[in-house]
Amino acid sequence: MSDTRCGVVAIVGRPNVGKSTLMNHLIGEKVSITSRKPQTTRHRIHGILSRPGYQIVFADTPGIHTGQERALNRAMNDAAQSALSDVDVICFMVDALKWTEGDEHVLGLLQRAGDTPVILLVNKVDNLTDKSLLLPHLESLAARFAFAEVIPVSALRDHNLDVLEKALSSRLPKGDFWFDDDQLTDRSLRFMAAEIIREKVVRQLGQEVPHQITVEIDIWEDGPKVTDIAATILVERRGQKKILIGDKGSRIKSIGTQAREDMERLIDRKVMLTLWVKIKAGWSDDERALRSLGYDHR
Repeated sequence: MSDTRCGVVAIVGRPNVGKSTLMNHLIGEKVSITSRKPQTTRHRIHGILSRPGYQIVFADTPGIHTGQERALNRAMNDAAQSALSDVDVICFMVDALKWTEGDEHVLGLLQRAGDTPVILLVNKVDNLTDKSLLLPHLESLAARFAFAEVIPVSALRDHNLDVLEKALSSRLPKGDFWFDDDQLTDRSLRFMAAEIIREKVVRQLGQEVPHQITVEIDIWEDGPKVTDIAATILVERRGQKKILIGDKGSRIKSIGTQAREDMERLIDRKVMLTLWVKIKAGWSDDERALRSLGYDHR
């Protein structure tokens, strides 16, 4: 019998409760992109935390949401809900004192998770002005479901993440590590580069261009000193392309500069980044297009 523990922990919840921020802070590196906009995470992304004696493979998932019937939304929900099967622990994250219909919907899905332990994470407790409201709220949440534990955390401020890590590692099955100690994710560098570009777009544009954009890496060539990367940002309408490019190309230039700096940190070498913007009408509601763009969790 192995002396080490290794298993998969799914992080689920409605959009924008801090799932990606939590995984990034637990691992200590930026594996999953973040923004204040809901549904920034579109894919199930695995982040790997290796410690002496155990390895936790986190499955960061898109926010589970209702009421949006585009093929992209269905693909995101499929990716999130599929993460509930074949995992060892589920972390259900909610936002401080809030409880919404979206949270209730996720809880309904968790009730079908069988014997898998579910830890409730009440995030953003550092934002509470009246701390006396927290304990009664935690008690009311604990009464909703047979949670293995209820842990108040701040993903952004690292509050109680050591408590969470201990709760997770103690529930992992015994077994050998799946990944090398220094590996942080199972995703490719090309995938990470595309996600970096998309993060910069989402952060810069706010609500001007909603989530009807995606990114494809067209060229990746490692030269002696510089890596040449060319990428295409796909939008659905001409007006979105105009907004994304900006006045005299100012916005796309800013996005490219920020993305290039992050890529250089990611691969630890100089990057020459070229960005193109193209219109692909209806891509986010076209299942064939979504599969070709990598939105198939299978």
